[in-house]
Amino acid sequence: MGALRNLEGKVAWITGAGTGIGQAGAVCLARAGMEVVLSGRRKEKLADTEAMIRAVGKEPVIEELDVADADQVAAVVDRIEKRFSRLDVAVLSAGINVKKRSWSEVDTEGWDSVVDIDLNGAFYCCSSILPIMRRQKEGLIINVSSWAGVRVSKMTGPAYTAAKHGMVAMSESINMEEAINGIRSCALCPGEVATPILDNRPVKVTDDEKAVMLQGEDLGETILFLAQLDKRVCVNQLVISPTANRMYTAGIT
Repeated sequence: MGALRNLEGKVAWITGAGTGIGQAGAVCLARAGMEVVLSGRRKEKLADTEAMIRAVGKEPVIEELDVADADQVAAVVDRIEKRFSRLDVAVLSAGINVKKRSWSEVDTEGWDSVVDIDLNGAFYCCSSILPIMRRQKEGLIINVSSWAGVRVSKMTGPAYTAAKHGMVAMSESINMEEAINGIRSCALCPGEVATPILDNRPVKVTDDEKAVMLQGEDLGETILFLAQLDKRVCVNQLVISPTANRMYTAGIT
């Protein structure tokens, strides 16, 4: 295998950067020398990530953003292009789920909130960044989907499951159309990760259960690995789970 590519000075945009997978990915990419742009809805959470990145010697750019607002997304991407004149890696990690998620409980408002952020938001981001990547004839999009994007489970509920399946299909459609422009998209599909989104589960997750799940830093290193691969390499989909995978060990479906 050839050497992993040098990311020094390249530009990354991370949505959902205030917590969890997005935060871990942003820190790992910054540590590798990338210029990072952090987006998320909560300013105080972005400030936490900003402090972590400054600790590794970088100065991130903060762009508050609700990815469910297409106009906001387009404006942020326009500012990124004007500031850096390029975008090498986009990590689309903004995502939510609702507590009332089963068919017996989910309502239209809950369904719409999940689909608007998890699927529509990812589309708005991809649609806005593709013109930049086409012009530079290269670029990597990491669509942070889920185990629920490749396998159906009652645990995650129909809205999240449908949105994440849609994200996986959308990601692959980018590869089908944009490979000719040197653009690569990876649907990153992790199983259970010990991140704050677990706090919105209907059944409380114990500390012991969290301890054996994937951790944020595991996904951060995975994102870094994908970003370091040569631009000739496209990892279309990457499914990753904790060794103690409760989908198997507990028979959860």
